[in-house]
Amino acid sequence: MASQHRKPRFSRTRAAGIRTPTLATAALTSVALLSQSANAAPSDDGKPSLEEVEKKVDDLYRQAETATEKYNAAKEKTTRQRKQVDGLLDDVARRTQRLNEAREELGSAAAAQYRTGASAPDTATFLLADSPQDYFDRTQLMNRLTDRQKDAVDDYVTEQSATMRKRQEAAESLATLDDSQSDLKTAKAAVQKKLGDARELLSRLTAQEKARLAEIEKQQQEEAARKAAELARQQAAQAAQQDTGTSASEPTGSASSSSSSSSSSSSSSSDSAYATKAEKALAFARAQIGKPYVWGATGPDSYDCSGLTQAAWKAAGVSLPRTTYDQVNAGTTVSLTDALPGDLVFFYDDLSHVGLYIGNGMMIHAPKPGAYVREESIYYDGESGIHSVVRPA
Repeated sequence: MASQHRKPRFSRTRAAGIRTPTLATAALTSVALLSQSANAAPSDDGKPSLEEVEKKVDDLYRQAETATEKYNAAKEKTTRQRKQVDGLLDDVARRTQRLNEAREELGSAAAAQYRTGASAPDTATFLLADSPQDYFDRTQLMNRLTDRQKDAVDDYVTEQSATMRKRQEAAESLATLDDSQSDLKTAKAAVQKKLGDARELLSRLTAQEKARLAEIEKQQQEEAARKAAELARQQAAQAAQQDTGTSASEPTGSASSSSSSSSSSSSSSSDSAYATKAEKALAFARAQIGKPYVWGATGPDSYDCSGLTQAAWKAAGVSLPRTTYDQVNAGTTVSLTDALPGDLVFFYDDLSHVGLYIGNGMMIHAPKPGAYVREESIYYDGESGIHSVVRPA
């Protein structure tokens, strides 16, 4: 599914990026460190090594994130189909009402024929009439009734055919909706299974192992902060260089100066408009800090990663799709060094995670199950975990 929506990532070789619960985050991304202090082979009592636990939990949480985005896509599809089915059923109800009205009109025409003796032969009708004038009056009335009856029959047949088609369409849509709901249940069960398995593995760690993981997590956070500061310096240097280049290249001729000024003004206006929207999106995101990550959640009390970015940009008046797979196509891809506050930062080859860039190598995101919305370095899972940066507006 992800392959259908994937954008080209930054051009560099990477190892698989991992995200995990707070206590286990470092273990899930620091195999090299752990291998220096723990035996990679299973212990004599059959208990898996710390590296094996790390790899398994790593896989489970990545699979859970992918399953969460599939769940989000299935839920969105189900919602759309439910609206379509409801509309079709309403349409069928209206057509059925018109069909009943056409049937009643047919009955009225038939009754009128019976009352005026339209079923009797013309000769008998003439002889039974009170006077020749009465006969001609009845004949004229019957001609009008016959025209009405023909129109009523035509309306009835047309409405009956249209209603049958709409009923068939509604039945097919209901069948498709059932399939989507089944996909939704499957995706939900997959997420719950992966998360349950991960929690079970982590619960088996000893206090000593948990302490080692906490120390490694601290080291990883320090490295991520160092990388963020390095990116901030690169971006500041690039901005200063661009400012210097712009000043040095300003033409002196009046015509050239006017053209350059117009182009610069247009670019500045566009940048200013984006900055204004981004500021609103970031203000919303900051107000959500501390709220729990819940897979499939879109607020206001909890969020998953794409639910947070969607809600943040909605607060700025920009409509983003629901899933990471679609959000990555909802804007313009920019380089990491060109990232601006408000840009979306996507992670991993399967695009299973996204955060909102706030500048200086930092972002606000809903990290993972068991964690809360927070500010964090975009290198929280290493440089290799970063897939791409997209400017949504």
